[in-house]
Amino acid sequence: MKSLFYLWTILCLFGCNSNQASKQTANQTDTVKIATPAFNYPQPPAMITEPNLQHEYIVKHYWDYFDFADTTYVPTSDITEQAWANYLNMLYYLPLNQAQETIKTLFAKSAQSNNKKLFQYFTEMANKYLYDPNSPARNEELYIPILEVMTQTTILSDAEKIRPQTLLKLAYQNRLGTKAFDFQYTDITGRVRTMYQSNADFILLFFNNPDCTSCKEHIEAMRNAPLFNKLIAERRLQILSIFPDQDIEIWKNNRSLYPSTWTVGYDHTFSIGTKYDLKASPTLYLLDRNKVVVLKDATLPLIENYFANH
Repeated sequence: MKSLFYLWTILCLFGCNSNQASKQTANQTDTVKIATPAFNYPQPPAMITEPNLQHEYIVKHYWDYFDFADTTYVPTSDITEQAWANYLNMLYYLPLNQAQETIKTLFAKSAQSNNKKLFQYFTEMANKYLYDPNSPARNEELYIPILEVMTQTTILSDAEKIRPQTLLKLAYQNRLGTKAFDFQYTDITGRVRTMYQSNADFILLFFNNPDCTSCKEHIEAMRNAPLFNKLIAERRLQILSIFPDQDIEIWKNNRSLYPSTWTVGYDHTFSIGTKYDLKASPTLYLLDRNKVVVLKDATLPLIENYFANH
């Protein structure tokens, strides 16, 4: 865990006013105004001196002084969004179960305020940071508790719950620590196979369309990754590249892009999209020998870091 000093430094880098007069020492409520008079950041009581406990206190009490019933916070979205970004940065350093409980409590509190406009603003921020495939902070395990609140709250109509219900169903599929769904595919030789027939220590599912720029960049990066090539040579890693779209001619015309050491195929059933959340191309899943999901919707650096530490 990073030190409390570093965490407060992050806050200041994101938005502290350099004018010391803008910082106001709190009274018995133990708060200190840091970035703006519109948002009060909590300060741990003096009796809590251990950095990890200070951090935990800050995260759990982060929104204590935020008025969820006050709609004036929405027009000043730059203030609220910065507070949200700071919050996520600190949330990542809690154990996952604590982080999930904390963020679910936050959204439940927002829903209970009956300020629908503000609740929807927070859910939009959650989607932007935790779900959007272009967000470097995306994290499905933190997004799931928010979707659970959205599907259960009475602040949203039944029609407004349709999308979060769909996303929650996809999020529950192939969740971290669970067995991935098996699927059929046709390999480069025309043979029909199943994903479960793979028996390497690790299987890297690489759902991609070779006609997209990002996919080509990933193919090139993975082809030239020494760690991947070493693991493949040791028969510890199998890269299973699957074309999940319907225009098979695109895949056939680009088969030469894939290294011969990979297992390459396409989804002849056109059903993988119902089993895997393929919101972006490419999408990568890392499975262990038992087909349990180790990493979901992962980046190449995250995958390489996992192998470097295992």
